[in-house]
Amino acid sequence: MKFKGKVWKFGKNIDTDLIIPARYLNTSDPEELARHCMEDADPEFSSKVQPGDIIVADTNFGCGSSREHAPIAIKAAGVACVIAPSFARIFYRNAFNMGLPIFECKEAVSAIDEGDVVEVDAGSGTISNTTKGVTVHAQPIPEFMQELIADGGLIPHVMKGK
Repeated sequence: MKFKGKVWKFGKNIDTDLIIPARYLNTSDPEELARHCMEDADPEFSSKVQPGDIIVADTNFGCGSSREHAPIAIKAAGVACVIAPSFARIFYRNAFNMGLPIFECKEAVSAIDEGDVVEVDAGSGTISNTTKGVTVHAQPIPEFMQELIADGGLIPHVMKGK
């Protein structure tokens, strides 16, 4: 499983309310959530992001309240994956359950700038910044987790097995 896209960069402690503000939690429609993804961090994000783009953030991405809406909004906005040095544990679990790949990589914050193009290999954990010619490494995603992502998340994965 490989991803390639333009980078959108965010800082530390991007909480779930910045990812999808609470005022939009009255819906679970992915398209509606995508329209408001990262709205309070970057009001124009949803109009600028393209399918396959990648978010790189600093530490503690996805902190705050436990809402599945956050990874749903990111995925529905077309973001291929998120890279950060650390994720809030509940966001980490919710991301994989919703089929959004995330990668923990400390070096990514300093090695990747907004607008750079990066390639990510989920199996090896290799993150190549093709703009700068720099490579860093994240924890690879195990094969069974890659299957879960490819199936669209936990529920579609379980339903596939029936």
